[in-house]
Amino acid sequence: MFGHLNNAVYYELFDSVLNAWVVRETGVDEAHAPVIGVVAESSCRFYAEVAYPSEVEVGVRVARLGSRSVVFELGLYVVGSPQIAAHGRWAQVYIDAETRASAPIPAVMRALCERTLDAQPG
Repeated sequence: MFGHLNNAVYYELFDSVLNAWVVRETGVDEAHAPVIGVVAESSCRFYAEVAYPSEVEVGVRVARLGSRSVVFELGLYVVGSPQIAAHGRWAQVYIDAETRASAPIPAVMRALCERTLDAQPG
């Protein structure tokens, strides 16, 4: 309506990109997994207005990897622009899907996060 992305859309993009990446890289469907990741905290810092409609890209990196949680950072860019439009921070904790008790990060997810950490520039 105002010609730009609504703030809530950034969170939808971050969530969708992160979930699609995890499914693609691990094959895990958390709808049926015994241990699932849930968002404990999220934030978004806006740097540039994104016109609607615009084609965007979202990059994901691992900022911190613990035994039961991981913090992701997400960068949203308008295609063709080197300037970051928004920076997201996404803290995800792992819980037993049945009991809802805290649980260690599943091995397949830990392996993905470790590979990602290893591939990131130092």
